Amino acid sequence: MKLVIRNLSKTYPNGVRALDQVDLTISQGMFGLLGPNGAGKSSLMRTIATLQSPDEGSVDFDGIDVLRQPEQIRQILGYLPQEFGVYPKVNALTLLDHLAVLKGIGNATQRREVVEALLHRTNLWEARKKNLGGFSGGMKQRFGIAQALLANPKLIIVDEPTAGLDPEERNRFYNLLSELGQEAIVILSTHIVEDVKELCTSMAIINKGQILKTANPLEAIEELNGQVWEKRIAKEELKSYQDNFQVISNKLIAGQPQIHVLADTQPEEGFELVKADLEDVYFSTIKRHTSVMASVSTPENA
Repeated sequence: MKLVIRNLSKTYPNGVRALDQVDLTISQGMFGLLGPNGAGKSSLMRTIATLQSPDEGSVDFDGIDVLRQPEQIRQILGYLPQEFGVYPKVNALTLLDHLAVLKGIGNATQRREVVEALLHRTNLWEARKKNLGGFSGGMKQRFGIAQALLANPKLIIVDEPTAGLDPEERNRFYNLLSELGQEAIVILSTHIVEDVKELCTSMAIINKGQILKTANPLEAIEELNGQVWEKRIAKEELKSYQDNFQVISNKLIAGQPQIHVLADTQPEEGFELVKADLEDVYFSTIKRHTSVMASVSTPENA
């Protein structure tokens, strides 16, 4: 089972190039998609989900030409966008049953079994007869998860799926996705970098519509080990360090910046070598791409 994306590009009418010759091959299991806001994650997911057409390129899922055979892919697709609406005056049981009919589950007995099982799995059984307008944000998100799993999808796309979920609900949802990843391709877009490390066997980092890196998360971390150095500095020193060292990230610890610098040897006295993590991989990749783009766009000797 493979999803093969080749030379996928998309420019919106306002001139924004959301996808820039994207090439990806995604195999069965969980695949993490990381990138800053506006990087092209949602554009890529909407294109795969047949909600928008690219300017060029192809998407193939196990012999299905996704762009030319949208109805075929929709029969085996589960999609949870970052934002979605619900009918506020309809209860969860009724709406999920209706969506199951639209998904092609025509047999009433089979449909009831599927709907009830999903309401249990998403912890919505007790609220099944409550109108969706009275659901909390987390409950609405769980309902979105339930509808995405109708008809036993083989391709599941989830865009920031844990927004509004408490830690217990988040863990339950990720356990469910991990189970599904054993028999399907699950594409997970999230800002929680650590989740990709824990859940995904492969990932891609995207920025400004371009795929910057594809890797196994653990292998990508191992590549950086021995190169990440950490130091606490004064706030007024931050710009100087950014100008003179390859600072890949900084965060405040008790009000004082703690920086991570990428270097083969100790940058200066006071730096400590630390074990790399996926955030270091992510920030170093984005930083490197941003620097390259800046050098390309800046005329020589300007």
